[in-house]
Amino acid sequence: MNAPARSQDELKTLVGLAALDYVQPGDWVGVGTGSTVNKFIDALASRKHEIRGAVSSSLASTQRMQDLGIPVVDIGEVESLPVYIDGADEIDPQGHMVKGGGAALTREKIVAALAKRFVCIVDESKWVQTLGAFPLPVEVIPMAVPRLIRDFA
Repeated sequence: MNAPARSQDELKTLVGLAALDYVQPGDWVGVGTGSTVNKFIDALASRKHEIRGAVSSSLASTQRMQDLGIPVVDIGEVESLPVYIDGADEIDPQGHMVKGGGAALTREKIVAALAKRFVCIVDESKWVQTLGAFPLPVEVIPMAVPRLIRDFA
């Protein structure tokens, strides 16, 4: 007899727990944003005394970690990160992905650039044959707005 199918929330919890395997005692941890990353943050709270702290790519993740007692530092306080853990909006069979739907695209890129390893955690709903069902995020910094308005007018 087959085991009952797991809910999407249960799958997110499982991948959040599995991501702990990439976190070593004494590490700084880069943390992304989104519902699956929230499950990782919840799991990370059980090991908060083993890590040096976290660098967050979003205000929402920062708040969640602080609420759980996980030390969060500014990106300027670390030289590098052993690991950055984040989710994705879509992933195709070649490993290409769409990210940034959580409105933290620029911050995610900055934190990811410090990381030696990127671990992407997703549930099965994010696997697609062809990218494009999820809208492609575009983030514009304030100083670029006038130029983009001119270019796209």
